[in-house]
Amino acid sequence: MKATNNKVVTFHYTLKDKETGEVLDSSQQHGQPLTVLFGANNIIPGLESRMEGMEVGEKKTIEVPAAEAYGEKDPQLIQKVPREYFQGIELQKGMPLQAQTPDGQIINMTVVDFNDQEVTVDMNHPLAGKDLVFEVEVVNVRDASLEEIQHGHAHGEGGVHH
Repeated sequence: MKATNNKVVTFHYTLKDKETGEVLDSSQQHGQPLTVLFGANNIIPGLESRMEGMEVGEKKTIEVPAAEAYGEKDPQLIQKVPREYFQGIELQKGMPLQAQTPDGQIINMTVVDFNDQEVTVDMNHPLAGKDLVFEVEVVNVRDASLEEIQHGHAHGEGGVHH
């Protein structure tokens, strides 16, 4: 059985930064493979399209350009914010922070730079602008249930949600 739309695909992956070769994430770190409903946008489009047709036991190294992964960096998402918003936080460059909008939405950001008056934060996804390399091994493929198809994700296996 092949990885195609409306199949539940379980796979191990190691994600690397193409430029540096640094391992950014790996299913081994989570102690279990990732299980997704194929064709339901559960994983980045550039990975899903290149995994299509893979079979159980198959291994593949897949390169995904930034545009088909987390997108290019949006310069408008890099902003200067008054330092007083960060009271009580010992800031460091590269430090990830979370903020909450008045309507309760969580915004992830990274500290780019700071001084006594203001803090420059980057609200792009941390992997925006990066070309990625996935080493993938498919461990299981099965038909999705009607309920899974209706809900748009796999049930029961756990796994990481993006």
